[in-house]
Amino acid sequence: MADSIVAKKAFQFAIRITKLYMYLKDQKQEFILAKQLVRSGTSIGANAEEAVAAQSKPDFIHKLHIALKEARETS
Repeated sequence: MADSIVAKKAFQFAIRITKLYMYLKDQKQEFILAKQLVRSGTSIGANAEEAVAAQSKPDFIHKLHIALKEARETS
């Protein structure tokens, strides 16, 4: 998955989310929402990477659906 566009975009997004987290935490003193944002935003790539190691096609689809849910939550 390292060469996939999904992996690249998820990694870039995780970097942006982490920077946003630092801004919210340091500048706005917002801790609760910032922590949830960084958890859901960075788990998108982790779940997409897990899909690569899926045991079956339905497992692959399920893991990508989890990544989609995390993306919606982050949004």
